[in-house]
Amino acid sequence: QVQLVESGGGLVQPGGSLRLSCAASRNIFSFSVMAWYRQAPGKERELVARIIIAGGTNYADAVKGRFTISKDNAKNTVYLQMNSLKSEDTAVYFCSAVVYTRATTYWGQGTQVTVSS
Repeated sequence: QVQLVESGGGLVQPGGSLRLSCAASRNIFSFSVMAWYRQAPGKERELVARIIIAGGTNYADAVKGRFTISKDNAKNTVYLQMNSLKSEDTAVYFCSAVVYTRATTYWGQGTQVTVSS
């Protein structure tokens, strides 16, 4: 059973920064893609950023230039550096890992990010 454990969420003022971490229970090279999603109250879950384990990243238009997704292979961890945070970034952020060859997606439990003054 794969476990994804997110951490790093919290309360931050507008314009501030946070770094989220997603620690996987197995080698991240076993995944095809890892990604961060978010879900605000009353809204659908949306893709924030994804990283292709073999190389490459994608971002939602709303976070381009402000958020950066990265990985540490040795720590089996994916990060989301969030800068210039806005109130509309407030949401529960979820980490996911996809194995395309098995059509399987794993999810973490989520971490709350609140941007407020």
